[in-house]
Amino acid sequence: MKVKIALFFNFFVFAILLNSVGTAILQVQRNFNVSTSRAGTLEAFLDMSIVAASFFAAAIVARIGYRTSMLASLAFVTMVCAIIPMVPSFAAAKLLFAAGGASFAFVKISVYATVGLVTRDRREHASLMSFLESVFMVGVFAGYFVFGAFVDNVQPRSTSWFSVYYLLAGLSLIAFLLLLATPFDGVAAPKASSAGPADFVRLLKKYVVLAFLVSALLDVLISKIVMSWLPSYNNLVLHLPASLSVQMTSILAASTALGRFFSGILLRRFSWLFIVTVCLLAAGMMVAVFVPLANHPSGVITGWRDAPLAAFLFPVIGLFLAPIYPVINSTVLTALPTSEHAGMASLSMIFSGVGGTAGTVTTGWLFHLYGGRTAFLLSLVPMGGLLVCLTVFERLRNRAAAAKA
Repeated sequence: MKVKIALFFNFFVFAILLNSVGTAILQVQRNFNVSTSRAGTLEAFLDMSIVAASFFAAAIVARIGYRTSMLASLAFVTMVCAIIPMVPSFAAAKLLFAAGGASFAFVKISVYATVGLVTRDRREHASLMSFLESVFMVGVFAGYFVFGAFVDNVQPRSTSWFSVYYLLAGLSLIAFLLLLATPFDGVAAPKASSAGPADFVRLLKKYVVLAFLVSALLDVLISKIVMSWLPSYNNLVLHLPASLSVQMTSILAASTALGRFFSGILLRRFSWLFIVTVCLLAAGMMVAVFVPLANHPSGVITGWRDAPLAAFLFPVIGLFLAPIYPVINSTVLTALPTSEHAGMASLSMIFSGVGGTAGTVTTGWLFHLYGGRTAFLLSLVPMGGLLVCLTVFERLRNRAAAAKA
């Protein structure tokens, strides 16, 4: 149980750090006169650092161990978060997310591999993964309120929001000390066979793995379109004040946390593909209905009471997007031996990083060229592609399982 608590807190800390990119995208536009297309590159610094680190992380994690990898990553993040607020700039924000992304690659691979060691069967594995990801979204939810409190509506040039990273440095230190005090007795990792480029190639030769990776890429692409750009959508399309734009994004985080929590319960009774299909169809319907209804509000908006209905309704899409990522990750991991989990987690993060960057940067250009409504409506295209990919993935998984029987 102590091991699980340590894993939960690790995810909580990194959730606040990594998902502050949406706030940062909005704020660098206000602070440093950065265009929407350039601001979107912050996500690229985050995701590409995850991709780059993931190429080597599995081998390093296999060599030094899951616990040591997490401790080293937390120590590095603590140092970076303590230094960055001293030099607030667009370049500093890029450096922050690059460092945070690289550290998260090691933490996530270690956490995912550890889950396979502390669970007994597929259903327990899927359930714990969903709960882990729901804790992640609780961190995201808390982060929006914290950052929103530090955003200055009156002075667009104010960089006071950078001070939140001092708080994150403190939380990272607490996570480090908690993990340091947590014994990993009985959680000995098997010798990892998937720890290098050659092993990645071996995994990629499996059609079921390829189908999963394309699905993961599309899922993260969709999630990043909404999560990274919702603060800007609230500000530029719905014309909410900057601080309120950030705080109201917490509805997305809260609904996502609830979606992952309830999916952890529903997965014990229903097929994962049935749950994910229903969720994707519901999410697509929300985009098609609520985005066109987003009109310029009449009157001045000063707080939650004045916000238009669209600002409350659209973020609930997180309830339906939430279950997809942890469910498909758990499904592919439980189809592989535990010795290959670290390598599979690395590949998952590489493709997820590419999807996240593609989604955020492309949306930035669409915002710039066609406006926020069009940018969000076009998320229906990858949603349709994801539904097809997941159906193919399940058929391939069943075929592989039948061949082993």
